[in-house]
Amino acid sequence: MKLVATALPGVVLVEPTVHADDRGWFLESWNAGRFKQGLQTLGLPVPRDFVQDNHSCSQAGVLRGLHYQLPPHAQGKLVRVVRGSVFDVAVDIRRGSAHFGRWMGVELSAANRYQMWIPEGFAHGFLALEDNTEFLYKTTDVYARDSERALRWDDPVIGIDWPLAPWPGGPRIAAKDATAPGIEAAADQLPALG
Repeated sequence: MKLVATALPGVVLVEPTVHADDRGWFLESWNAGRFKQGLQTLGLPVPRDFVQDNHSCSQAGVLRGLHYQLPPHAQGKLVRVVRGSVFDVAVDIRRGSAHFGRWMGVELSAANRYQMWIPEGFAHGFLALEDNTEFLYKTTDVYARDSERALRWDDPVIGIDWPLAPWPGGPRIAAKDATAPGIEAAADQLPALG
């Protein structure tokens, strides 16, 4: 596995080593030692152990996010797609960060097999680009309803350039995401840097 720094410091793209021949392919989707070593090589902190795995399925045009959890249940997420494709986004929401409010996005797909590491202190969301897209998350803390929060997916302050051309009416979103506040309205609740 190869860990690649992104334009948003702390967020990392994980490129697996795929062993393929005429019979098919094999990849190691998770290796704690290699992940830790890769983060340390990039000068990044090693996260807490993963304690929960989640699996979702979304139809094309479904947008989930931008989600995060507050301490004491803040979550780091290692995410990947095993069927279909998504435009995956991370947003730095750490008050005091030089990158506060900045975002980065990348396509994750069953075809490219990339994963993305989103550390605590970042909001996360994705837009499903194909029907029946299956998305897997490894998280460093369990789901905690009282700590769960969301930011508005189309907040102009953040300015995410979602690839919405195939859906001129906009994405399909959950009611809780449709009423989520923008980053400025939520600023006093966001985690501080460090």
